[in-house]
Amino acid sequence: MGFFKRAFSRAGIFGELLSFLWKKKLWWLIPLVVILVLVGLLLVFAQSSSLAPFIYTLF
Repeated sequence: MGFFKRAFSRAGIFGELLSFLWKKKLWWLIPLVVILVLVGLLLVFAQSSSLAPFIYTLF
């Protein structure tokens, strides 16, 4: 369990959110938050990349 505490403490705001969800036993929200963050990162990187036309075809 010490590994998770160290990992969450080093992850900043995202780690605080995950530790809050873990403490409140809202485990079912963790995959939702992770997917939303990944989609957000994909959209941010798609705007400044030459791969943008290929990524937009996914949606």
